[in-house]
Amino acid sequence: MATLSPLFLLLLFHHLAVTVTSIGVNYGTLGDNLPPPTTVANFLKTNTIINSVKIFDVNPDIIKAFANTGISVTVTAPNGDISLLTKIDAARQWVVTKIKPFVPQTKIDYILVGSEVLHWGDTVMVRNLVPAMRTLHSALLAEGITDIKVTTAHSLAIMRQSVPPSAGQFRPGYAKHVLAPMLKFLQETKTPFMVNPYPYFGYNPKNVNFALFRPNRGLVDRNTKLTYTNQFDLLLDAVHSAMKAVGFGDVDIAVGETGWPSVCDGWDACSVANAQSYNGQLVRHLEEGKGTPLMPNRKFDTYLFALFNENQKPGPIAERNWGLFRPDFSPVYDSGILRNAQKPVAPGRGGGETKPLPTPAPAVGEQKWCVPKPDANNEALQANINYVCSQNVDCKPIQPGGLCYAANDVRTLATYAMNAYYQANGRHDFNCDFSNSGVVTSINPSHDNCKI
Repeated sequence: MATLSPLFLLLLFHHLAVTVTSIGVNYGTLGDNLPPPTTVANFLKTNTIINSVKIFDVNPDIIKAFANTGISVTVTAPNGDISLLTKIDAARQWVVTKIKPFVPQTKIDYILVGSEVLHWGDTVMVRNLVPAMRTLHSALLAEGITDIKVTTAHSLAIMRQSVPPSAGQFRPGYAKHVLAPMLKFLQETKTPFMVNPYPYFGYNPKNVNFALFRPNRGLVDRNTKLTYTNQFDLLLDAVHSAMKAVGFGDVDIAVGETGWPSVCDGWDACSVANAQSYNGQLVRHLEEGKGTPLMPNRKFDTYLFALFNENQKPGPIAERNWGLFRPDFSPVYDSGILRNAQKPVAPGRGGGETKPLPTPAPAVGEQKWCVPKPDANNEALQANINYVCSQNVDCKPIQPGGLCYAANDVRTLATYAMNAYYQANGRHDFNCDFSNSGVVTSINPSHDNCKI
């Protein structure tokens, strides 16, 4: 009987580990032309790799819309609720009213107590922040809810120093009296410390490639001799060093917001090309699961900012142009989150019966086929079949009685389906990615009477 080599098992484990990286998106609603939450939820489920959303309130319509979708939700208790949440009776009532009606049908991962409180809050709000987090956690437990974590998101204004990253430090006024007690709570509850790193706000034309994940010479930390090739990793490691300096380097980190606007008021930092480079390469970086120089192989739950361009956001033009999508679901650019790099199909569009897309024959001399990778498991391949057959591709040949039907042989069925999709969509390599489970080959996989 054949045995799997240790190297193969290690590679397989790495592949499976990478797939659990959570790539989420911030779902803001400051627009008068945005689609309804149920349509948004369906779009994200059917067209993207997004597996979590973060909202800036506890909007019941949005929370309800994501019920039974497989997409989890992070909600935010407004800054104005912080004082209220320091009292256990009020906190329990808040949970009963705003959270309990929606779980477990909607999977809520985190409740954020306020948003960037240390940046925008007054002295009383800052003083109440950690007590409110502890009380809300106790209120959840008292109501029988044990799987929702409590944290809060910080701007990097909490940092006194970020360069070199190994010498990262929190601002002294917050380090001892707010952040250390908060990190102690997060350590006790096994909850990540959430930060909002934005390389955009540190834009320097001389270091644009470093900010945008483009090829560059890198930056060497003089203390650790580690080389950084992008600013995102540098900022996360600076936060990690600051956490370590106050005794909590073992607490995980989550990224609450990060992104790049595609348009602004004449500043050369903003362009579709720059936004696509930052967000697209960030998604790829996260999916690779390599972590950072100081935190190798660490996974970071990350929420891209933002889902839509929101036309009612106040401030400069850039504030209305952070979106990955327009309100009609057309992408502003290819950010890498569309499933199998496909053009999105807006839910509810069109009407009547649609015919399956034809499978064009490849031109002579450039024949290629899309087939499953040898290490692709049956679960992934079945998901590929389900996806392809929902995308208006003719799957009759792999249904019972079809020429390519093979009972209980998922790999054979997936070979037909994946290739049919690849051929129907232009035979681009990215059409054969299938979440890293497909590969292009020049060997014809046709067999018996099944012409693939």
